[in-house]
Amino acid sequence: MRFKQFTFAAASFIAVAGASGFASAEMTKMVGGAAMYPSKNIIQNAVNSKTNTTLVAAVKAAGLVETLEGPGPFTVFAPTNAAFNELPPGTVDSLLKPENKAELTSVLTYHVVPGRLTTEDLGAAIKQGGGEATFKTVEGEPLIFSEKGKTFEIRDSKGRVARITIADVMQSNGVIHVVNKVLMP
Repeated sequence: MRFKQFTFAAASFIAVAGASGFASAEMTKMVGGAAMYPSKNIIQNAVNSKTNTTLVAAVKAAGLVETLEGPGPFTVFAPTNAAFNELPPGTVDSLLKPENKAELTSVLTYHVVPGRLTTEDLGAAIKQGGGEATFKTVEGEPLIFSEKGKTFEIRDSKGRVARITIADVMQSNGVIHVVNKVLMP
């Protein structure tokens, strides 16, 4: 009788733990104090990051939420709040105005490359390209990638250089790489 009670208790614990996520070990990365779950899409994860609230607000203002919740896959180079704060004063406020939606959309889609590009993929493309690799963004303009030691750098069309600070944050519909600068087409 005791064995049956133990078996029932153990089975109940496993069922409860599995339902609460305790027993399912998803490989996550922390971004902005929040765990990023590979089973969730880009938007479901991004809204929880305290260091990417400006990006999330911009994505909402541009009407890109549904797109980034879609199947993708997408590679998103996600600027932090600090990166947006480095822009000239008033830039973010101006971009978020409804009359500037087209410009905001252009800036945001310049941070997205079609497909799922991990740092392993970027490294291979850079090596194959002799030290640089160019990828066309959803916006239509290219980004140029290089590797400096163990850091990946991204050069935009204005010559600004961003670094990937948190790499390979896997999503159900792509991958996010957190960057320290806003890229400008």
